[in-house]
Amino acid sequence: MLLHCRAFWVSRSIIAWNVDVEDGACYLYASRNANLSVTNDAIRGYDCKIKLKEGEDRLPQYVTKRFPHIQDYKTYKVPQPLDCENLLKCQLAVAIFTPDGKCKSATGLQLPGIIDELFSYTGPLGAVFSSEAISLYLWAPTATVVRAFIYNSPLNGDPFDIVELKEANDVWTATLPRHWEGYYYAYEVSVYHPTTSQIETSLTCDPYSRGLSCDGRRTLLVDLDCDDLKPEGWDNLGHEKPDLLSMADISIYELHIRDFSANDHTVHPDFRGGYLAFTLQDSAGVLHLKKLSSAGITHIHLLPTFHFAGVGDEKHKWKHADTAKLKSLPPDSDEQQALISTIQNEDGYNWGYNPVLWGVPKGSYASDPNGSCRIIEFRKMVQALNHIGLRVVLDGVYNHLHASGHCDENSVLDKIVPGYYLRRNSDGRIENSTCVNNTASEHFMVERLILDDLMCWAVQYKVDGFRFDLMGHLMKKTMVNAKTLLHSLTMEKSGVDGSKIFLYGEGWDFGEVASNGRGINASQFNLYGNGIGSFNDRIRDALLGGSPFGHPLQQGFASGLFVEPNDHDLRGDAAAEHTLAVLKDHIQLGMAGNLKDFVLVNHDGEEVKGSEILTHDGKPIAYTSCPIETINYVSAHDNETLFDILSLKTSMHISVEERCRMNHLATSVIALSQGIPFFHSGDEILRSKSLDRDSYNSGDWFNRLDFNYNSNNWGVGLPPKEKNEQNWPLMKPRLANPSFKPQKSHIIAALENFCNLLQIRYSSPLFRLRTANAIQERVRFHNVGPSWTPGVIVMSLEDGYEGFPGLTQLDPTYSYIVVLVNACPMKVSCTIPALSSKSLRLHPIQMSSNDAMVKKSTYDPSSGCFTVPARTTSVFVQPRSG
Repeated sequence: MLLHCRAFWVSRSIIAWNVDVEDGACYLYASRNANLSVTNDAIRGYDCKIKLKEGEDRLPQYVTKRFPHIQDYKTYKVPQPLDCENLLKCQLAVAIFTPDGKCKSATGLQLPGIIDELFSYTGPLGAVFSSEAISLYLWAPTATVVRAFIYNSPLNGDPFDIVELKEANDVWTATLPRHWEGYYYAYEVSVYHPTTSQIETSLTCDPYSRGLSCDGRRTLLVDLDCDDLKPEGWDNLGHEKPDLLSMADISIYELHIRDFSANDHTVHPDFRGGYLAFTLQDSAGVLHLKKLSSAGITHIHLLPTFHFAGVGDEKHKWKHADTAKLKSLPPDSDEQQALISTIQNEDGYNWGYNPVLWGVPKGSYASDPNGSCRIIEFRKMVQALNHIGLRVVLDGVYNHLHASGHCDENSVLDKIVPGYYLRRNSDGRIENSTCVNNTASEHFMVERLILDDLMCWAVQYKVDGFRFDLMGHLMKKTMVNAKTLLHSLTMEKSGVDGSKIFLYGEGWDFGEVASNGRGINASQFNLYGNGIGSFNDRIRDALLGGSPFGHPLQQGFASGLFVEPNDHDLRGDAAAEHTLAVLKDHIQLGMAGNLKDFVLVNHDGEEVKGSEILTHDGKPIAYTSCPIETINYVSAHDNETLFDILSLKTSMHISVEERCRMNHLATSVIALSQGIPFFHSGDEILRSKSLDRDSYNSGDWFNRLDFNYNSNNWGVGLPPKEKNEQNWPLMKPRLANPSFKPQKSHIIAALENFCNLLQIRYSSPLFRLRTANAIQERVRFHNVGPSWTPGVIVMSLEDGYEGFPGLTQLDPTYSYIVVLVNACPMKVSCTIPALSSKSLRLHPIQMSSNDAMVKKSTYDPSSGCFTVPARTTSVFVQPRSG
């Protein structure tokens, strides 16, 4: 058996291999029935043998541009003419022989290069409906036989018909009767599979499925344009979208569908944890979203909603923990997690980052996972959210697939064109740096599938944006093409204004794609200038301290570094104060939209650009060309919640009231920064997951959201062992301490403070500047340089005056705004001579708020001295006269 695929057939005439032929000879072998073997220094079982010639030149530039990881490989010339199309349906190998005829080296081939050259296809795929018939199209150029099994039920029974598909131009097609709409089908594909070195025959769904049976075992023949699948008023929804004048006006709230309503007893039990919970008008959750929308949140980002593995679609089969037993256990017990862990793979909970089919709503969130119910209910959810002023963002997990191989029931793409859709290493094994089964968007038909999928969600479900999981594992051109394609949508042609669709994601640069290892990838730095957002981990880490991969007690600006140490940092005050000053620079850049060219005075008193301020590993802090390219955040579904991480990092000796103010302070920086603010559901109500750092599979118990505000879910047991056990010794005394748990009054106060922040953001366009030039001209930072007051950030926003030269007037209400962030545990007075003689007063929203502390903020115009209470963000405004 040939265990590896170390050679690359990159074009019709070139095979690349990192083995030198020397004085011997190199041959390409093919076997129609996969009978190749290496025995006694010879290749046996082949039907075809072709001599290759070692090229004298390096691989051509068009090859190394597409496959930079093999740029140093040898070139082997494939003689032409050659029937490559049929050879690619065979088992293939290359081998080098010594002059005396002994096989020195042999390996299988990786084929995406030549597949793209010969078989790139732009025609129809999936099930296409006309008035007379249904046509099936499956792209499977290496397959030898494709049949469609047709079923008249979603689950049981044998197919009532088997239809042979015919191959034409490398696409398999069949025509079905129009009245079969509503039936189900699955493809039987026979194809050579490199993981087994055999011709395998597998049953799978259509990769272009638009409907499914329960658990995705069969594809539903469904026409998404059918009027029966549209809620009342659906076709007019594009005209009813919430206003969005500029992408800079976006603010995002991240939410998991099940979290939203699974524990909400104001929701009918049949609706809890599903799409229809969003359609209610007076549930606790919907009233909460209305409050956030009224305050300023514009977009709801839903965690994965496509068909994913990890949760069965049949609710009656789910297992449930004994809630009464869980509630009876101590807050620091490990019994809760033990009980949850026994059922975690058989309950109704998972974040959903286990993609199986990207283009179909998840059945477990629907009232009925069979038929078209999930389609209708998903549309109703989008419509309902739009009607309360919230646009909808979907979480796209296009960087990996849950399963691969020929026998896993959740494997789809790898059964149809094995070895193509998934990125492989130099040995031919699947790359797993994302977690498992990395996809390869550098391949034409992988990118096409992603783009087609995005277009389907945008047009057929009228969603308003996409968040890309591990976006850095996709290619930059994929993201740019996606934006171009989506923005081309118009109300006239598609019922969608594509110019309002926003794209953002995780631009992390690691694994095999790091440093453009597989082509120019969609990393933070590479996306500069394309108007695509990426998460700003710099401001997150500077506010909280350390990183998600560092020690959990490492403090940052908002968690007490230097100003209220937790005894973890033993370097001394001078070192801690220096670190705090460095982190302040990072935060200020984030508050200025993380612009690469923004100029500020750093902690040493030097004027520097954002790109000249570096992280601990020497990379620039700032990387954006405009404010919408940064997604500023301090908390997301990954890692601990904001309240939890602050409960870990802060001193054990402070009160819960002080932690609540630190929570508010951290969110205030995000809310009042230039760029796109992003909040995890529960940031505003002190949400806890009992210190769980990765609750992807921790069940409803640890992920509980309470929109009645009775509990923030702190102290429901030590979090699951799988991801947290090493930190249990740190967690246990905190969870056991009753003073750490907020009361309902704390939660309600936090929510009011959060809404006040949003209202302040939307009270002035100066908080939402649209261009880099506007930020450079209007945003200034004070209290800078080596003589700064530690723990205090001062930012001013300046507007112009109509009819006067200089800055244009953007804000009809305020001409000047000053934001002061005091992270210290005591009130601080900070004199800024440049801000004296202003007519500044505390923002009216803060003056009328329920926060008694912020009302104590003062300003002395004669000296420019501001006094700000402990752990408080104060906003002063200068109203326009008249």
